[in-house]
Amino acid sequence: MKVPFLELKPTYLELKEELDAAYHRVMDSGWYLLGKELEAFEAEFAAYCGVQHCVGVGNGLEALHLVLRAFGIGAGDEVVVPSNTFIATWLAVSYAGATPVPVEPDPRTYNLDPARLEAALSPRTKAILPVHLYGQPADMDQIVALARQHGLKVIEDNAQAQGARYRGRTTGGLADAAGNSFYPGKNLGAFGDAGAVTTNDPELAAKVRALRNYGSSRKYYNDDQGFNSRLDELQAAFLRVKLRKLDEWNHRRRDVAHSYLTALEGLEGLTLPFVPAWAEPVWHLFVIRHPRRDALQTALAEAGIGTLIHYPVPPHRSGAYAASGFPPNAFPLATTLADTVLSLPVGPHLSPAQLDAIVAALRGLGAGNGVA
Repeated sequence: MKVPFLELKPTYLELKEELDAAYHRVMDSGWYLLGKELEAFEAEFAAYCGVQHCVGVGNGLEALHLVLRAFGIGAGDEVVVPSNTFIATWLAVSYAGATPVPVEPDPRTYNLDPARLEAALSPRTKAILPVHLYGQPADMDQIVALARQHGLKVIEDNAQAQGARYRGRTTGGLADAAGNSFYPGKNLGAFGDAGAVTTNDPELAAKVRALRNYGSSRKYYNDDQGFNSRLDELQAAFLRVKLRKLDEWNHRRRDVAHSYLTALEGLEGLTLPFVPAWAEPVWHLFVIRHPRRDALQTALAEAGIGTLIHYPVPPHRSGAYAASGFPPNAFPLATTLADTVLSLPVGPHLSPAQLDAIVAALRGLGAGNGVA
């Protein structure tokens, strides 16, 4: 059996009638930017995250970037970021003109380690930017408490965790603001690039609304040097349809993850995800670790199982940050994770037969073919 890592077409087929109706509704309206569909989605997604304000923008990177800009964070400032994350987290800080200051992850959860934060702070630090990596919330209470002691902003990178819960509270509403991505492969994915800022801060929301639209809150009157980063009407309409399905799809992902955790427990060489008691992840990714990851990935591919590596190059080792002067061994935990992690299929449309095939392949590979 061939099992692709991710299939996006089934999300359309499951909701075809509603998505097609949304498409025709927008096209028939004759209004394609900053209209009623966006206003409705912003209200609905704000309510979903338990916040007062949502501002739709072009993508997740720009959501983080515009929040930093709106908070006045820029040249000469520092923002604490995880050493282990997709590079967009760092890029948002760099685009704002500030400097990303990496902190290593908790070796069990792979999220930003609160115990390491204070040592990274300096008089130039203005914010902490934790990531809810792979769909599992970071330990926000500890992070926010430390930030409040030092007068810092906290901005969630919620790109991978729509619907996740931390101590009963939904991510995207746990800090001063959050940046969300609706890239097609996300749990709440558009049919193109899209993103949003969520916050309870009305001044921040107003500032981001202006910045996303050339720095203008009134047509042709530009108070700031803004950007063009608007979530369009068509994607907003699609996201409204998919938002109503998000909890069900996340539940399906949890079922797949539970099956993996049960069936793969104790398999030689394999490190399974760790979930703290206070976390309710949405399993954007199901990430295992193996000391011979590349050999395991090759063997799974030969068995017809698609996998991906999230992420093979930590930001400090990328060409984008070569000029920052980080030694190759500066962040050993991030490097170790990059060398050992492997993502298994976990989408909401993974069939029981496909799941069985993945588990059988992994258990077979651990039974003595040289990978274990």
